[in-house]
Amino acid sequence: MGADGAAAGKDVDLKTAPPLEDGEGRGDPEAAAVPCPSEDVGKLTYSVMFLCFYGFMASIRPGESFITPNLLSSEKNFTREQVTNEITPVLTYSYMAVLVPAFLLTDLLRYKPVLIIQGVSHVVIWVLMLLGATLLHMQLMEFFYGITMACRVAYSSYIFSLVSPVLYQRVAGYSRSSVLLGVFVSSVLGQLCLSLGDISYYTLDAISLGFVSFGLALACCLPWPKRSLFFNRTKRQEPAEKAAPSETDEMNPRRAGLSSAARWKESIFVQMLLEVGNMVKRPNLRLWSLWWIFNSTGYYLVLFYVHILWNKVHSTANYNGAVEAAATLLSAITSFMAGFAKIRWNIWSELVIGGITALQAGMLLVMGTTGNIWVCYSCYILFRGFYQFLVPIATFQIASSLTRELCALVFGINTFLGTVLKSIINLIFSDKRGLGLDVTSQVSAAVVLVRHFRTQNRGEEEASPDGLHTELTPVSMTSEEEPLSNSQSVKA
Repeated sequence: MGADGAAAGKDVDLKTAPPLEDGEGRGDPEAAAVPCPSEDVGKLTYSVMFLCFYGFMASIRPGESFITPNLLSSEKNFTREQVTNEITPVLTYSYMAVLVPAFLLTDLLRYKPVLIIQGVSHVVIWVLMLLGATLLHMQLMEFFYGITMACRVAYSSYIFSLVSPVLYQRVAGYSRSSVLLGVFVSSVLGQLCLSLGDISYYTLDAISLGFVSFGLALACCLPWPKRSLFFNRTKRQEPAEKAAPSETDEMNPRRAGLSSAARWKESIFVQMLLEVGNMVKRPNLRLWSLWWIFNSTGYYLVLFYVHILWNKVHSTANYNGAVEAAATLLSAITSFMAGFAKIRWNIWSELVIGGITALQAGMLLVMGTTGNIWVCYSCYILFRGFYQFLVPIATFQIASSLTRELCALVFGINTFLGTVLKSIINLIFSDKRGLGLDVTSQVSAAVVLVRHFRTQNRGEEEASPDGLHTELTPVSMTSEEEPLSNSQSVKA
């Protein structure tokens, strides 16, 4: 993926880079140099633009920043304890349960059906917000939010099936920017509607339902990709893969008698899993993967519960949309700046990670102890900005030495482990079946999580051959990636 990113940094014309539909391999210079027919170029450009437009529109949900105030208002009339200990934890459990099936189905079904499922889930969410009145209704709402979060992988991966590897970084930037812009517009629109329009939460939910319904219609109109990463190989690859076993069987008759279980063990996917196991021994990969798992866990726990904290600090202040918009904007800026950082990462990785996580822990500590809502808002904005600064760096450091398939698998494993960790913490600290702590105590737990990151011995890290500065070009990869937005600004 690092090689792809380097290649994508060059000035590539869409007219000379064909779509990856006939089986072009990684870094195939001859294929990349073949001029693309104008009809294919037009189809490619349309597909990319339409997907980005879909990402923008599907991210506009003005009521999303105000779900927690809505649940705690007289319109829904839930208590803070119910929202903290019975409603919100369902989101993490749902996300964990659906993540792996969503990851596999995304590749097996070639993206579009999973995006449609995500769109249907969004519609169900806002129907429940409009019509639901019981605790079970709101728990179902959070369950479907977990589905939408798990299905985000389909949008993140879809665009790579449309273009050749040399264009990956450019089109990834387009798709990421579209989502960020949609989240920003959504937050600003929601804040303007409440502050200037003086509308009710019910009306805001109805507006959100209209936007997500339009997003579902767009998802149904998306073009259907002809290939995917693992299960749907390109046409040019399939004959070669089918011919190889028979030729091998002729040379080695014993192979022909292998059981299906033995052949499964020799499959590409299983071999990739074994390769990932070997790569864990690399200090640099282990360092950044551990950061990804622990820090992202603390990050999302904060995003899940921060609106409840704001309501506790100042129940009448309702600037959630403006704060989310500012946090999204700062996240985009810091993420972009990180792409041009020139640092000897083999030497300074531990120091950078330690310094930034210490700042994040400090922000959380202030948020959990202050009684000033504006200080709380400011710390939250900075907290998100610090996290998003490290996301593209971690993405580059993990992906630079991996193939595209292994990269997807490593990020999938890291995300899953982080989700499992979130679920365990939720069960222990948040869920009423566990300790059932209040939101302030949970923020304190997040402080420990964000700061509890054991870096490896610097001497064990793999030094770069030349010891020169490593310059990162902007890397786009979901995490939430990524700056995401939910009712607590993660459900993009």
